[in-house]
Amino acid sequence: MLRTRKIRRLLLSAALLWAPFVLHAASHRYQYDSVHSQIVFSIDHNGYSRPFGRLHIARGWLQFDPDDWSTASTELDIDLASVDMGDAEWNTAVCKPALLDCAHDRYAHFVSTSAERKDNQHGVLHGQLTLHGVTKPVDLVFTFNRVARTIYGLHTVAGFSATTSLQRETYGINAFANSIGHDVAIWMELEAIRGDDDKNSEKDKP
Repeated sequence: MLRTRKIRRLLLSAALLWAPFVLHAASHRYQYDSVHSQIVFSIDHNGYSRPFGRLHIARGWLQFDPDDWSTASTELDIDLASVDMGDAEWNTAVCKPALLDCAHDRYAHFVSTSAERKDNQHGVLHGQLTLHGVTKPVDLVFTFNRVARTIYGLHTVAGFSATTSLQRETYGINAFANSIGHDVAIWMELEAIRGDDDKNSEKDKP
């Protein structure tokens, strides 16, 4: 009996020592897939319409455990020079110093500070966005779509959809106040490839 109790105590101690590792065993690091990840924004044009533009993620990573969102974190760079308004001259105008100033501050940088889970699929990612040398807090309302292997088994992908809004003057973008709106609506569709699977990201994708 005494020997049995000692064995049980040893097993319990071993379990406690390994518990932290087991708890976070499902947390993986991902790299954003710049092909399948897109950022779309919309802003008022003199009250006539709200045209759409598109931006691309240049690089970034994600740490994510589907069962424990409290450990989630991310950091990424958005390439402002990739702006696409559907017209080459319009793209050039938006990239000028009065607006995005793509030549001087080409990348907007986002880094998360915490993740708040609302239910099994929805949450809020809190973070800091640096644009034009100005850093301000930003909250992304997001939907966790899923984590799964692609249908051809090339890699494991985590997918998210997110929305937020910005006031452009907050980041010192004040030009054309009478013709360009102030509130910028943003939608993000994000895919990230897990771990070493990113070596397959340039292969044929489903």
